[in-house]
Amino acid sequence: MSKLSDSAARTDILNRLKRAEGQLRGVQRMLEEGEPCLEIAGQMAAVRKALDAAYVRMTVCFMQQELQSRLAPDAKREQALAGVLDEVQTLLGKVR
Repeated sequence: MSKLSDSAARTDILNRLKRAEGQLRGVQRMLEEGEPCLEIAGQMAAVRKALDAAYVRMTVCFMQQELQSRLAPDAKREQALAGVLDEVQTLLGKVR
């Protein structure tokens, strides 16, 4: 399995994970302070969605990286690939 080599994608995914981490700390604080369960559940759902979005982004970046390394370089092909991967990302985002 290859590693994610695109530094911009890596930064984007790390930022998404850091935001989810902050949201999770907020959920922990809500629990400690005795906030209502319904509000806590809403925040937990937001954390799950943030993690799911980070996972989808990582999956699409991995697919792009692997396909580009296996296909011969061609400007038209790369543009078509980018379009397909955008659509895949949109579809994966709607799975939940």
